[in-house]
Amino acid sequence: MIDIKLLRENPELVKENIKKKFQDEKLPLVDEVIELDEARRNAQKEADAIRAAKNKNAKEIGRLMGQGKKEEAEAKKAEVAASAERLTELEASEKELQEKITKIMMVIPNIIDPSVPIGRDDSENVEITRYGEPVVPDFEIPYHADLMRKFNGVDFDAAATDA
Repeated sequence: MIDIKLLRENPELVKENIKKKFQDEKLPLVDEVIELDEARRNAQKEADAIRAAKNKNAKEIGRLMGQGKKEEAEAKKAEVAASAERLTELEASEKELQEKITKIMMVIPNIIDPSVPIGRDDSENVEITRYGEPVVPDFEIPYHADLMRKFNGVDFDAAATDA
């Protein structure tokens, strides 16, 4: 999976890589991930600000209670309780966005090494070195399923009923 930082900082490199792999249908995914990542980061930033305010208010509540200012402390407690609901929403949003990002990032192909020749399929592969000639046996090679049946390697009847 590509590093999100690489995708964020070099979206054109990632898009060019997708084009080299002839997977143009995946090009919009790059912009989608960038948008989702920005939304996730904004949610995280807001959640961090709420957590910082919550910590500050907790200290303030302790100080007010120590000074006997119960009414002011209760007002701060109400403020903290109100922000806790928003924090829960943001944390859920962060998690949902991160899951979407991860799911899409698994589809975006990795960067091709510069030494790899570009080709549509294996017919365009470049042969660098060949060691010997391919060996063709003088007998018929059995199909793998026939071998499994012969050696009782798989219960095909059970496999058919499970599907």
